Amino acid sequence: MAILLLSDNHLSGSIPAEFAAVGFLQVDLSHNALTGDASVFFGRTKELQSIDLSHNALSFDLSGVEFPEEMQAMDASHNAIRGGIPAQVANVTNLRQFNVSYNKLCGQVPAALARLDVYNFQHNKCLCGAPLPNPCKK
Repeated sequence: MAILLLSDNHLSGSIPAEFAAVGFLQVDLSHNALTGDASVFFGRTKELQSIDLSHNALSFDLSGVEFPEEMQAMDASHNAIRGGIPAQVANVTNLRQFNVSYNKLCGQVPAALARLDVYNFQHNKCLCGAPLPNPCKK
């Protein structure tokens, strides 16, 4: 188990693909200038509990990401993440924080996340459904 805490370090460039082989428990790369794909940290069988990727320039498709079953908190706000929020997130029973605001996400917010505050989902391209005030079009 590893912990990676490198917030506010003026880091730039992409996240190394080699990080996929590391069993991170906690990651904080917030407030840097990182770009590209951060999906190397995710996977259903990984032991990641907390990840903060906020305030970067990350751009990847969230739709195909599988969230670790042990995940408790994720902040990926203020990036350029696209796609939708995977329905699989409903299986992450200990999830207490999930902030994807200020991205380029579309589609319906999974019902399991409707209990979270609206600010976690605001300022996306076209997210809809509770807790957001705009219902999804049928």
